[in-house]
Amino acid sequence: MDSLHSTMNQHIKGKHLSFEERVIIQLRLKDGYSLRAIARELNCSPSTISYEVKRGTVELYHGKVKRYKATQGHDAYQAHRKNCGRKSNFLRKTQFMRYVHKHFFKDGWSLDVCSNRATAVGAFSSRDVVCTKTLYKYVDQGLLDIHNYDLPEKLKRNTKLHRIRKNKKKLGRSIEERPKEINKRNEFGHYTSVKLLLLITHFYFFICLLFHSKSDHHYYETKSKSNHIDQPT
Repeated sequence: MDSLHSTMNQHIKGKHLSFEERVIIQLRLKDGYSLRAIARELNCSPSTISYEVKRGTVELYHGKVKRYKATQGHDAYQAHRKNCGRKSNFLRKTQFMRYVHKHFFKDGWSLDVCSNRATAVGAFSSRDVVCTKTLYKYVDQGLLDIHNYDLPEKLKRNTKLHRIRKNKKKLGRSIEERPKEINKRNEFGHYTSVKLLLLITHFYFFICLLFHSKSDHHYYETKSKSNHIDQPT
């Protein structure tokens, strides 16, 4: 019997399909659902389901049968994701990198001067250079022959962000949140730890004093371990 209330999170439009949703597509195609019916269930576009089925379809039995596999679709998705994102311009702008390397070591220019002076004097166009931040990024990645110890000003700066760390132990609610009736000390549980310790100390002292006064009226006789008593000479 199908559940009336689904425990699965509803798909957000524009978000990539997850592996669990690809498994649902595989099961619904096996049950004979149409692409639009699957799209309504997953709350996404029918085109998304169509593209996913094309990417994840494999040939079985020497190409006689074509069937969608969730694992194949997910592997194709991860392979395509590796090619996403902006590519580095380091290999495309090798001439500018030689320019930076030359003036940095020979003329003592900073990376900021190399980036801005190249376009200011007309040595390079704005398309053939990278910004100062990108140059520092290349230094951190080790793409340039310039190292961090060649940049004394960079080593002087503190790049760590100041943050307030949370307590590792949760100490509970603050004592300032206690009700005002506790300050009246009408009940036993309303006493603070200091006052409670004083009460226990006074009670213990009273018991010890009472026991001492009672023991003064009794005489306790103890026998010696040896029967021989040394006579005085």
